[in-house]
Amino acid sequence: MIAEDSLLSDLRQPKTQAKAFEVLINTYKERLYWHIRRIVVNHDDTDDVLQNTFIKVYKNIDGFKGDSKLYSWMYRIATNEALTFLKQKANKLGISEPDLQERIVGNLQADIYFDGDEIQLKLQEAIATLPEKQKLVFNMKYFQEMKYEEISEILNTSVGGLKASYHLAVKKLESFLKAN
Repeated sequence: MIAEDSLLSDLRQPKTQAKAFEVLINTYKERLYWHIRRIVVNHDDTDDVLQNTFIKVYKNIDGFKGDSKLYSWMYRIATNEALTFLKQKANKLGISEPDLQERIVGNLQADIYFDGDEIQLKLQEAIATLPEKQKLVFNMKYFQEMKYEEISEILNTSVGGLKASYHLAVKKLESFLKAN
């Protein structure tokens, strides 16, 4: 893993910025891709949101204060970009966000980049029914195996609140999966 301090320093220097940004992208693109993919589900949409995330990181790197880790800051940007993307897509289609989630999961089997089986498809359907915050917390904890402290930094929520959200999400998913 790269040293964040030296990377940040290089990102802020005109002479080293391009190379440092390449390092940043190569270091974080896969983790951010899967984080975004768990939110927007579709591969092509994920690529668009990921690109927008890196553009925003590039444009705002000088505004990064260092109050959190660099990757936490980028995850926050990626999360906000993904949620904004979904809101805009729902508005563009003239449907509610829950209806959009239902439509996205319904199209998952046709997605050539989705290689899950029937169980994974059911899990995605169940996750789509969760409220936004519970969905984020569940995905970050379950799929990305992030610690509550990391999630807290990214979502700017207390660890206790995150634990409650995760617990509620698991209960709702169990209920959904038992009923379906």
